[in-house]
Amino acid sequence: MITDRRQFLQLLASGALASTVPDSIARALSIPAHKVHGTINDVQHIVILMQENRPFDHYFGTLAGVRGFGDPRAPIISTGNTTFYQPTSDGAYVLPFHPTAPDLGLQYLTDLDHMWPTTHAAWNNGNYDMWVNAKTPVTMAYMTRDDVPYHYALADAFTICDAYHCSILGPTDPNRIHMWTGWVGNDGKDGGPAIFDFNDGYSWSTFPEQLVAAGVTWKIYQDVGNGLNKANLWGWTYSDPLAGNFGDNALVYFNQYQAAQPGSPLYEGAMTGTNIIVEGGTIWDQLIADVANNTLPQVSWIVSPEIFSEHPNWPANYGAYYISQALDILTSNPDIWSKTVLLINYDENDGFFDHVVPPTPPMNRAQGISTVDTVNEIFAGGEINGTYYEAGPFGMGPRVTLLAVSPWSRGGYVNSQVFDHTSVLRFIAARFGVNGNLDCPNITPWRHSVAGDLTSIFNFATPNDTLPTLPSTTGYVPPNDTREFPGYVPSIPTTQSLPAQETGQRLAKALPYAFEVTGARHGVGQLQINFANTGPTGAVFQVRAAGGVFQPRTYTVGAGASTNDTWNIGQTGQSGYDLYVYGPNGFLRRFSGGLVSGSRASLLVTSHADADLAGITVQIVNTDVIDLTITALNQYSGDKVSQTLTPGGSMRKDFRLASVANWYDVLITVDADPSFAWELAGHIENGKDSLTDPGINAAPRM
Repeated sequence: MITDRRQFLQLLASGALASTVPDSIARALSIPAHKVHGTINDVQHIVILMQENRPFDHYFGTLAGVRGFGDPRAPIISTGNTTFYQPTSDGAYVLPFHPTAPDLGLQYLTDLDHMWPTTHAAWNNGNYDMWVNAKTPVTMAYMTRDDVPYHYALADAFTICDAYHCSILGPTDPNRIHMWTGWVGNDGKDGGPAIFDFNDGYSWSTFPEQLVAAGVTWKIYQDVGNGLNKANLWGWTYSDPLAGNFGDNALVYFNQYQAAQPGSPLYEGAMTGTNIIVEGGTIWDQLIADVANNTLPQVSWIVSPEIFSEHPNWPANYGAYYISQALDILTSNPDIWSKTVLLINYDENDGFFDHVVPPTPPMNRAQGISTVDTVNEIFAGGEINGTYYEAGPFGMGPRVTLLAVSPWSRGGYVNSQVFDHTSVLRFIAARFGVNGNLDCPNITPWRHSVAGDLTSIFNFATPNDTLPTLPSTTGYVPPNDTREFPGYVPSIPTTQSLPAQETGQRLAKALPYAFEVTGARHGVGQLQINFANTGPTGAVFQVRAAGGVFQPRTYTVGAGASTNDTWNIGQTGQSGYDLYVYGPNGFLRRFSGGLVSGSRASLLVTSHADADLAGITVQIVNTDVIDLTITALNQYSGDKVSQTLTPGGSMRKDFRLASVANWYDVLITVDADPSFAWELAGHIENGKDSLTDPGINAAPRM
């Protein structure tokens, strides 16, 4: 184990890191899971290490298999381009770009504004087209495997989540408060809502208080520094914890913790620290002792000092060093590690861009429908501490990363179920809760329906069947060791192109999704879309119109529920329609066609997933008054059928999908109507692990 940060940097400079850093990963991979029950009950310790301010695309947009820069179903915006083409005020656009500075993972990449106002401005009522204007062009900067090889090695070895979102469209403190309490005081009581950084006086219930009541042991491991004061920003300080902590242990903002006395559970769990000696000697003495002595609590949070937190403008690879130390310590006792789940996540996205529009509840009927109660999910707007904040949904916020590192999550998998920070609390409750004693009462009904509980990440039944091989990492050379804040601001390239994503599919975890969306001409100049969810978890669908003809709408459909809505296309003055419906895990329905004579094909298209036969059946009915020649093509497999239907006639096509890992992208066209293009795309779930979307390596849509 490398215990000296200077030694770590010397190894970086010498190129020896390529063989040294993965040792922590190799050891974690080699220790088999403790298996007694073959269920979540085999987990004895859950450790959460939340880092700072890095969105998913910013780190992992080029990782093979994840929904990154090669996403074939990236959402469209009003310009007709996808979200990757972020507009500028002069009518141009900025694409994601890789900064040119050497050793990017060790650069002090500048921090961007990430408060509630600018983040909601970038989101722009779901239009998602104001990132450059709200955050500056630097928002589009990203890194690659060569820049952050340790992070990629973790993803290659364990499981990465590519639909994990921060909880709020806002900064660090509110997102960390979500992690420890389930919300931000959304009801406006007890000092809430907490939608900005650096404030205190909150008093609603927190999840650690539930742990105390349930008899579940817990602790926050946090550094109090080694003679380093607040001005150096290296760690938590006793003299001024609210400032020196910088919100990373958000429990210090709560009255009940500030009033806690030594010896009490809240004080001993959250208000004490451990020592760190940065330039040599030991690190995390309390965590080392607890792991060695088999006294690691059932639930632990690790709070890094700011320099190691990955917060811009601190280098990303200082965080890699810190994470490797945590993994070294936890794996130093194989018995402990065999029973431990380590969750590495990020509190929010800073001001950096991610291309996936986050799921949000509709703020009013004009913005969509929710079959799930949205109580306490919409901020009505108002003044807080002298500042007026515009109305908007609390969240979810942009995607961030969760890496599940454990003996039950080995293998380089991707999990694409929608999660957020409240999912961590629900995972803890799934393991240690008894008869509802850890029911996470602050989590809203909408959040509880839409966000999963992380259990789909893990293989508890047969965790030791296959031990994956160790991934390779590449070396890189750091700049001089410095505690300065140079604030590297990259330049936008003069010639832009979409980033290339690594080729190849990854293993994918089974997901609990089963839903169908259908469209049909409805009345004069209208299109009706029907949403049905037969799965065990809620889902959010976003409907977006090409050219911005309609404002985006959002539809939350709870488990076992259905709903529908109508678009009055004739009232827009358009001669046709082009609507996109986006759902979880690359789900897409596109409805495009004409309304006027000679360009007016009218069909009813339904589909039925057959998980047992690994296929999807598409049924097409000609609801027009003329004969139509219809073609249905699965663009992934090449399977195709064409047939001429008389008015009222129907056709059926069974697409078998085993050869494409149960993925489909069926395009339906009509010879007599070139404007007609209905598309059905997604994945058929059958309860078994699979492979990621084979279309991800294709170029994203314009």
